[in-house]
Amino acid sequence: MQLTIRYFAGARAAAGRSEETTSAGPSLDELLDELAARHGERLAVVLKAASFLVDGVACHDRRTPLPAGVTVDVLPPFAGG
Repeated sequence: MQLTIRYFAGARAAAGRSEETTSAGPSLDELLDELAARHGERLAVVLKAASFLVDGVACHDRRTPLPAGVTVDVLPPFAGG
């Protein structure tokens, strides 16, 4: 199952890239575990505070299965006004 992950702002800096594809994790929780293991503690900290969009829709249940081919956007908390 291929997924596309897009990183924004601080998540992009922590992951060291703006986008990647992976076959990891049938759920968002499992995907996040895989991404944290792959990219290290810096990204793991960002993922704990981030919000996520799955194909443009806010994901509130991280145990929901992710369909093949979806795009997951990682949105860290933003500062500003």
